[in-house]
Amino acid sequence: MTLFSRHVTDQLSAHIHGQLSPRETQRFERHLSECEQCRAHLDQVTFGADILEEVQIARAPEAIWNAIEAGLNQAPASRRWPLAAAALAATMLAAIVCWVELRAPAAQWNVVRIHGTQQMTGRVGPGDWIETDASTRAVVSVGVIGKVEVAGNTRVGVVAARPGEHRLALRRGRIHATITAPPRLFFVDTAAGTAIDLGCEYSLETDEEGSGLLQVTSGWVEFQWGDLHSLVPAGASCRTTRDGPGIPYFDDAPDVLKQVFAEGASRQLDTVLAAARIRDSLTLWHLLMRVGPAERERVFSRMAALSPVPAGVTRELVLKLDAPTLARWKDELAWTW
Repeated sequence: MTLFSRHVTDQLSAHIHGQLSPRETQRFERHLSECEQCRAHLDQVTFGADILEEVQIARAPEAIWNAIEAGLNQAPASRRWPLAAAALAATMLAAIVCWVELRAPAAQWNVVRIHGTQQMTGRVGPGDWIETDASTRAVVSVGVIGKVEVAGNTRVGVVAARPGEHRLALRRGRIHATITAPPRLFFVDTAAGTAIDLGCEYSLETDEEGSGLLQVTSGWVEFQWGDLHSLVPAGASCRTTRDGPGIPYFDDAPDVLKQVFAEGASRQLDTVLAAARIRDSLTLWHLLMRVGPAERERVFSRMAALSPVPAGVTRELVLKLDAPTLARWKDELAWTW
């Protein structure tokens, strides 16, 4: 027999939005533990609420309204009522969407703190921080687009939680993000810049000064600091410092090449050029924009020797760092990455 003599479906919304008192919450959760029907209702409502958080409101083009108005003016009286009904339906839909948007509570994400075998659930939203010690970790559900695993000795905060922007601030420690969403919806700010998700899975660690490591498991991540950008594909890593992102390199690159960037000595150009394989054009492409004119000439020559330069990509334009040319070359080289 359940604790409540009736189901608690009428309290689902209040529970989700944190409007129940501690005593009511305790009784509510006790009932849920014993009532499969109410648990199923809660799952449905939670899923629907999460979907609404991701829905973006788009204004109908003026052409649609103009067409409806023209149709009303030109149609015979006997055909005007369907057009009028369509216009009314569109207006009502817009009103409903606006009402939902205005009434929706501030978006929050589910979080589970794990300490040994003990687990504690809760919700976090913009302005909230998660801090773990050596024996604690956490798992955060990022709306409906993925999850973030928070390692021990980590401090991470929620900056934004809205449909077009899901943003965390990683002050120190390590996270592992698994995101299944269109590019540029999930961001992680650090002292070294911002990791921009391009639909991927990756790990990111940093200290309070910005020194850290980005490792991408699948997809791509762009790390940005001002005008400095590093594109990191699956199977590659990128060191970070307080001066921004370093040069990406593949995890299976020759040890001598990886050691150069692990030590932060990216100026050891002879070593890098000698060790580079065709796949390491990822590293060389980034080097083009980080070295001086004379060194850039050498990097270009090594890249051209490793792989034919595609049509439309010229030495002159590359050495000038012409942005469209570099982008075109990157797109061609990416097939080897």
